[in-house]
Amino acid sequence: MSPTRACEMCGTELPGRGRRPGHEPEQGGRPARYCSAACRQRAFRRRSARPSQGPARLEGNRLPRALDSFVGRRRELSRLRTLVKSSRLLTLTGPGGVGKTRLALEFAAGLRGDGRAARLVELDSLHDGSRLPQAVAAALGVGERAGRTGVDVLVHALGDRSQLLILDNCEHLAEPCARLAAALLSRCPRLRILATSREVLRVPGEVVFRVGELPLSPAADEDDPAAVLQADAVRLFVERAASCAPGFALRSGNARTVAEICRRLDGMPLAIELAARRTGALPLSDILAGLDDQLSLLTDGSRTGPGRHRELAAAIDWSHRLLDAEEQTLFRRLSVLVGGFDAAGAAAVCAGGAVQPGQVLRVLCALEAKSLIVRLPGTEAEDAARFRQLSAIRAYALDRLAGSGELDDTWQRAVGRLSGLAGAAADQVFADQTGGQLTEERENLAAAVAHTAGDPGGSSHARLVLALARVCYQQEQLTAARVLLSGVLDRDSGFRHGGAALALAARAACQQADQEAALHLAEQAVAVERGRDNPAALANALDARAAAMLCGGEFSRAVDDFAECLQIVTTLGSPRDTAWCRHHLAWALLHVGKAAEGDALMESCLPQLRGRSPWCQSAAALHTAGAIRLALGDLDAAEGLFAEGLRAVPGESFHALYPLEGIALVAAERGDMKRSLRLFAAGAQARRRMDTEPETEWRRQVEEASARAAAALTPAAREAAAASGRRLRWDRLLSYALGGNDGVSEGGRSPLTGRETIVAALVAEGLTNREIAARLDLSASTVSTHLDNVRDKLGMRSRTQIALWMAGTQRRSTPEVS
Repeated sequence: MSPTRACEMCGTELPGRGRRPGHEPEQGGRPARYCSAACRQRAFRRRSARPSQGPARLEGNRLPRALDSFVGRRRELSRLRTLVKSSRLLTLTGPGGVGKTRLALEFAAGLRGDGRAARLVELDSLHDGSRLPQAVAAALGVGERAGRTGVDVLVHALGDRSQLLILDNCEHLAEPCARLAAALLSRCPRLRILATSREVLRVPGEVVFRVGELPLSPAADEDDPAAVLQADAVRLFVERAASCAPGFALRSGNARTVAEICRRLDGMPLAIELAARRTGALPLSDILAGLDDQLSLLTDGSRTGPGRHRELAAAIDWSHRLLDAEEQTLFRRLSVLVGGFDAAGAAAVCAGGAVQPGQVLRVLCALEAKSLIVRLPGTEAEDAARFRQLSAIRAYALDRLAGSGELDDTWQRAVGRLSGLAGAAADQVFADQTGGQLTEERENLAAAVAHTAGDPGGSSHARLVLALARVCYQQEQLTAARVLLSGVLDRDSGFRHGGAALALAARAACQQADQEAALHLAEQAVAVERGRDNPAALANALDARAAAMLCGGEFSRAVDDFAECLQIVTTLGSPRDTAWCRHHLAWALLHVGKAAEGDALMESCLPQLRGRSPWCQSAAALHTAGAIRLALGDLDAAEGLFAEGLRAVPGESFHALYPLEGIALVAAERGDMKRSLRLFAAGAQARRRMDTEPETEWRRQVEEASARAAAALTPAAREAAAASGRRLRWDRLLSYALGGNDGVSEGGRSPLTGRETIVAALVAEGLTNREIAARLDLSASTVSTHLDNVRDKLGMRSRTQIALWMAGTQRRSTPEVS
């Protein structure tokens, strides 16, 4: 006999088969659950109103409403919207305080109109990974029913609905979070998970999105409040400061200080917000000065936020506690390397005790994965990877290092390594004029110089000062170089490398057009080195004195010194140094009217210098060869050499101005006075901006040609050409000089930037991406990005098409005679 069944709503007894008047019929042979349509409708309404009884709807932790404005991150939000369409697990990683949670919430809030429900699961207070499924279920408002527990509860609740689950702060539960994410994604086909973590979860299919610091304002724009306010970091500071100090605004009087505060804080949002909160109590200058002790100043965060965000030290300490002993040791020792480090440098300074040299790269990668160090842009390849600690994290690590008792030993290893690098560089003949590894170590050198200042008579201090002065000179910080050199020479006149220091000081004075000081210092350098048995050092001193004589217009004496220098260097067996001497002698011969002799020297040395030497040497040699060809009347060859030299210079530098002016001289010789005057005006504007002067004889040549071009034009045409040249930004100027149009003459505007034009021109020469990267001192991936931009803008896919387009552009840019 069948058991009696009752209506699930009112309890009325239901018949076994068929239908009685007033009762619901059986459907498809299934037993009826309700006695009437009214009871069935009441049951449906009750299920809808009580989501915990079934999977129809989830409640739980909806997205919290932000109480302050969201600043910046437009590019990141756009990228996330693209990634979420194809990725079901997206992990935002980055150091504590970089803004991962806020970015995730802002992104999820923007998806609401897309019909995708979003739920937030905050994990910072959960420390037992075995309870993770229950914590997620509680956050979703899901209870255990019908014998389901753990992951099964979540799978039943999520079902096949479209849902975005935000797992916030996963790093301390990385393994449990990874297992849960994998289980849910495999069983819930329409679920997407957005995780925030200081390290990746390492789940198959996971897409990692690294959240970086906020952009800073360019140093050149810091006197312009409107330009400074374009930087997201500055905008965040101003908005948060205005909430603490009503009436606060960015003005010409405080823009530079605010920009510097944001720079000192590395663009870290949490640090910037904590600093901005101080504006109600402290003037900006005191906040900036207080950043020397960031961990003490940057406290008193929001009482309603997570505890780890109420002060900067707490945010960093949260990450530090998750490291193992080996990682903690390396983490704190790295704090002495303020200018960044590669694996070799980290091993030399930090290995020992718990950290073996062979394990350093692995631990560095672990620290990067946990967002406690960041990889520097342009160092993607593992063999060239360079890292740094953000300033607040480094301050925390330095406190830990001091507390461990390892500070002095770590500094000793750092000074020893930098002294070794400086000694190796000092053994080169022309160390002042060649870049090298020390260029990347500038900040580390400065820190080591400051650390050893207590023992100014020590050999390490003087060697480090000379190395730092060389780097300053190579980076065109001439006053800083001279101040460093003056200090070390005044303290130690018998310094082993005193002649080298005098020669470098002479070169710096020469670059600053201080001709009298340059010649005096160079004479001292030669006198010192003639009293020593060191041919390479004497050659360097003679080269510096010859350069000083060129600056002073003593061309014949300069030829004599360069010739003696070449004679000495030839005996040293260094082909590149010999080629460099020949190039210098050729430049001097041009000044005494012996262009043909100079051309013969360049024919012998240019193959050695072109593309095989540091870019500054290649650019200088190409300019010399172009100037000699110009003097001999070979305009096509001269223009080609000047253009090649211009392409060899990475970024905006005075080294690029010589070949730029050379191209203008060629245009004047061809009678294209409008183009010539535009380029002269643009070059003059750039020299004023960089505060640099050309050599006297070159300046005379440029001024004469510029005056000739101006005289050949009508007043209106002259003013229009000069004005259009002065308006050219650097990238557009490079594009125009290399044959593009860029809207300054009668055609259409070039679609390419200056750097893209240079890359396209090198592609046209047949160079590979790696060869272009080596030529321009860029990474191969950066070159690839430029080339992708060229392809997209020109609508071309093959390198052959780009080469043909460049050839056509250069033909079209050959202008008519005015």
